[in-house]
Amino acid sequence: MGERSRVRTRRTASTVTAPVRVLGIAAGGDGVARLPDGRTAFVPRAGPGDLVDIRLVHEARRFVRAELVRVVEPGPHRIEAPCPHYVRDACGGCQLQHLAPGAQLTAKQSIVGETLRRVGKLDLPDPGIVPAERNWEYRTRITLAPGRGSKLGFHRYDRPAEVFDLDRCLITDPSLMRLWAVLKRLRRWLPQDLVHLVLRLDRAGGRHVVAQCRGDRVWDTGPELAQALVQGGEHAVLWWHPEGGAARVLFGDSTYPATVFEQVNPSMGDLVRSYALGQLGEVRGRQVWDLFAGVGESTIELARRGATVDSVESDPRAVAAAGRQVEQLGLGESQVRCVVGKAEDVMGRLRAPDLVLANPPRVGMDARVTAAIVERQPRRMVYISCDPATLARDLARLGESYRATSVQGFDLFPQTAHVETVTVLEAE
Repeated sequence: MGERSRVRTRRTASTVTAPVRVLGIAAGGDGVARLPDGRTAFVPRAGPGDLVDIRLVHEARRFVRAELVRVVEPGPHRIEAPCPHYVRDACGGCQLQHLAPGAQLTAKQSIVGETLRRVGKLDLPDPGIVPAERNWEYRTRITLAPGRGSKLGFHRYDRPAEVFDLDRCLITDPSLMRLWAVLKRLRRWLPQDLVHLVLRLDRAGGRHVVAQCRGDRVWDTGPELAQALVQGGEHAVLWWHPEGGAARVLFGDSTYPATVFEQVNPSMGDLVRSYALGQLGEVRGRQVWDLFAGVGESTIELARRGATVDSVESDPRAVAAAGRQVEQLGLGESQVRCVVGKAEDVMGRLRAPDLVLANPPRVGMDARVTAAIVERQPRRMVYISCDPATLARDLARLGESYRATSVQGFDLFPQTAHVETVTVLEAE
């Protein structure tokens, strides 16, 4: 993926006349094939073992981007995608619905292992992966984009600028889809300057509709939408989130921070967090950095286990939520310090760590963070990652100071090419 993003390609419309055999799945979910001239072909919606006709879309010296024209002979794990949007609308939300569940897990194992070896130069086997509890109806948050006319839905994978009208998303929680079934008929009441519409389910089962808008013009049709939702038998808290401003509740009552990050598969996210905390080992009496701490769930658990914690998060709303939990538990600042700011900007303010727990976003950790970890030399670090490429890069930056002793995968996002990993690192 990284190589393709850096290399200039030229658009083409040629067709490969001889079918090609798909060898595996690349990071991002494309099938990988080899052309007769030796170049690698990346083919969306193709699976291992498929014999396919393809059309070249973009060409470079060492690889091509292609589109699937016809499956001449299906591979052993190819299935018919259950979601009508997957083929009909080229939905960009899922990448692997054409593969059986077991083949999806195998592909993700290979993606992580190959990336760590190629990018991170690490001599590690493909990791094990914990299957998801549910392969469908697991997402508790979706983000819809406005398209031409009155369309509201997801982007196409082959033409990302285009949006198709969403009927139903099969990987999203049914409660949100019931809300969407009513809401999509009421879209005339949405803001005219809408950028994204976020539907979100909180841990207590409450539903939230967040209208992210361009500019700061007040959403004056919000009350009409709220009333129409109630008349349609659905209830949700309506949020207006103006550009550059804080989100505010227009209708309903909620202290839930509906715009902060939280895993879209909460039960599997809890499993990952529990596993990661266990890999830290005994924390009582230890000083722990909880980097990219979100709303502080790991911070609170570490404190309960007797650790002193410096908890770092850049989103002030998430830090405020964590602070409320700390206050409710009667934990003093000598035990838990909730620090607002980017991790790379606050490293010098943190107490020297014995252990580090890091859960960065998809872009990974800034080089200043890995440098500070090397300088402070905690004896163990547990790194939760949602992107194998940035994980591999960060492990390479830690260089000779740390050794990866284990990598465990978790399937938080079935039907997609995304995979969560927990890596344990020991100081050399």
